[in-house]
Amino acid sequence: MKYNEGDLVICTVKDIVKTTVFVETEEGVKGSLVFSEIAPGRIRNIRDYVVPNKVVVCKILSISDNHLFLSLRRVKDKDKKELIEVFKREKSLEGVVKKILGEKAHETIKKIKQNEGLNVVFSENSGLLEKYFSKQEIEKLNKIVWEKAKKEVEIKKEFFLNSRQPDGILKIKRLLSEHENIYYLGGSKFIIKIKSKDPKHTDTEINKILENIEKNSKKEKCDFLIKK
Repeated sequence: MKYNEGDLVICTVKDIVKTTVFVETEEGVKGSLVFSEIAPGRIRNIRDYVVPNKVVVCKILSISDNHLFLSLRRVKDKDKKELIEVFKREKSLEGVVKKILGEKAHETIKKIKQNEGLNVVFSENSGLLEKYFSKQEIEKLNKIVWEKAKKEVEIKKEFFLNSRQPDGILKIKRLLSEHENIYYLGGSKFIIKIKSKDPKHTDTEINKILENIEKNSKKEKCDFLIKK
């Protein structure tokens, strides 16, 4: 097992049984989290934090018999955002490799992940593509990856979210926990930003997310305002 205590790892939630959340890593290693390691304070509804099939970033507390004992609440927001971005890019690159290699893709992706990793192999000037792909395959791969990068634009909107209540910080975390790509700017200011090849659709999706946050903010008696 390549994992060590203290490592951060991407997991997918598989099941929630009583007071335990069961997850699985990309490599198929199983792990679990007790509710006290999901979030600080009392948890009224666990599904405000985790639901089956949700991708989460966890910290390894201990390892026993190839089982990971994990924590969600001990992962810093900055680290979580960075790992999720890496995960999304890797999934995108997997799709490109599958498109070019077809049936050969599974074995090639497996080899790359066991060694350098997809993000490293496809990083600029890595010189590692030749290790796994033919010259013709590399030309096709680079064309698709370049076109994807060229067409992507970043859609972003800032908003204000604040609570004057004693447990305000916990309420704000709950309000934002089900949404990704939200970053704290300081002074009760946040920004949501998503890279997309379809700006119009993404703008609509961001508006829906903000509407959801606004609706739930009213329920929690929090102040919410979108920056114009």
